[in-house]
Amino acid sequence: MPLSDQPQTGRSSTAMAVSLAAVLLGSFALTACGGDTSGSGAGDPKASSEKDSRSEKDSGKDDEMAMEGMEGMDMGDPDATPANEIKGADLKEGTFVVLDTAPPDSDGVKGTAWLAQHDDGTTVTVMLSGLEPATDYMSHLHAQSCAKDNGGDHFQFEKGGPTTPPNEVYLAFTSGDDGKAMVTVNNDAKVGDGARAIVVHPAKAMDNKLACADF
Repeated sequence: MPLSDQPQTGRSSTAMAVSLAAVLLGSFALTACGGDTSGSGAGDPKASSEKDSRSEKDSGKDDEMAMEGMEGMDMGDPDATPANEIKGADLKEGTFVVLDTAPPDSDGVKGTAWLAQHDDGTTVTVMLSGLEPATDYMSHLHAQSCAKDNGGDHFQFEKGGPTTPPNEVYLAFTSGDDGKAMVTVNNDAKVGDGARAIVVHPAKAMDNKLACADF
């Protein structure tokens, strides 16, 4: 793909990409757990203010905890060779469709995903446009097609194993000011026929599956 045709995303270094991914992973874990709205302080402005203050302090700790043990977890590099440019690979391509669980005003999101299996493992690339400008996103390989529960569960190399890379395939990225993004991730293992789709989520609302592409 000519460089001029690729979306301009303000490419960062691999280290910065991993740092972003670590923060997003922490956000994903916190969102999955949900918030606690119970307690005698509900509806109390003073209690709410104190809770917000604690949340601000704790958020830094959460990000630090998310960073621990992240070394070697590849979650995307905008400078890596895209999956569709790997010679001799078994290549699959999918077109993103906006899901019914997408946040409001997402109808303009579109793009393509590629999954390449080769001698060195698996490479996945996503290219999207119509995203919110300068916004963090996370994408995962899923075990079902988009028509089955919007992709179903995450694909795992070892079912029931760790919910982090390298057992799962994550792509963490930030859209450019033009709402475009392109990122590639590599994994040393081959997914075989187990990865049926890829789903994109807004990092700030991981429960909202934004778009899905079948392979």
